[in-house]
Amino acid sequence: MAPSKQEKAPPYSKDEKVLCFHGDLMYEAKIIDVKIEPGKKPDDAQYRIHYKGWKASWDDWVTHDRIRKLTEDNKQLAAQLVQARTRTPGSKGAKKGAKATGSEMSSARGSEERAAASSSFAGRGPRRGRDYELETEEAFHSRPSIKLIIPDVIKALLVDDWENVTKNTQLVPLPHPKPVTKILEDYSAYEMPKRPANSSHADILEETLSGLKEYFDKSLGRILLYKFERPQYAEVHKKWNSTDPEFQGKTASDIYGAEHLCRLIVSLPELIAQTNMDQQSVNRLREELAKFCTWLSKNATEYFTSSYETPAQDYVEKAKN
Repeated sequence: MAPSKQEKAPPYSKDEKVLCFHGDLMYEAKIIDVKIEPGKKPDDAQYRIHYKGWKASWDDWVTHDRIRKLTEDNKQLAAQLVQARTRTPGSKGAKKGAKATGSEMSSARGSEERAAASSSFAGRGPRRGRDYELETEEAFHSRPSIKLIIPDVIKALLVDDWENVTKNTQLVPLPHPKPVTKILEDYSAYEMPKRPANSSHADILEETLSGLKEYFDKSLGRILLYKFERPQYAEVHKKWNSTDPEFQGKTASDIYGAEHLCRLIVSLPELIAQTNMDQQSVNRLREELAKFCTWLSKNATEYFTSSYETPAQDYVEKAKN
């Protein structure tokens, strides 16, 4: 009598820790359920994935081609994918980027005009178009970059912000009660007294905050908005040229607040890499931004909105179309 053929098991099993692709990056995850449709082969199994450190709302059903074994080689590959994304301007991919690097979160907005927004920081002149045409890949990778550590509080708020706008179809109420201009003024009032008057440290702080405001005003409409927010921005932009006293003559930094400012901050490593700042300037900027982020995270409840607004159905349809 011929031996019975042993049934093949799916490649991955329930409760197994794995790496899973989300967009073009891999994240640590756990398989919390496995299902095989009637008549399907084990290789066609679907896996319920829970991403490590993320809310259950991120759980997802995926096929085996999205999953990799949790080996040291695959961990190294995941790290290399993050590094490659960080150094690639205008890259598109996973919306889960706040978890790993600032560049990932910024690329969630899929900016097609990122390079146009990357005028240099704090008064330095922009690179000429010819510089980009002649630049080699080696030269690009040798540019100074900001390895900016984002406080966990801000990371969490950015993830909640993404969920509110893109998954819950809600909007940050505008004009913001604590706009970017107010945030930067408050931080200056807090930090400037700690620095000697007319010193280089005071000048650097002033230049950094001025640069943040200028970057914010120039980049908001280009790279800091999710698709669902664009009709709202179009209305606000129209009011800037109207007789409405609440909006007339204002700029983006007078209307938008901490949520969009933090989107800029996590985009800065990628933007600064496209300028001709020297390493010393980059180091100074990183120190100033780290101090600012720490202060903002400690005062998050004061500057981030406590509730998002739900727009009318006609807005939702307009935004989706």
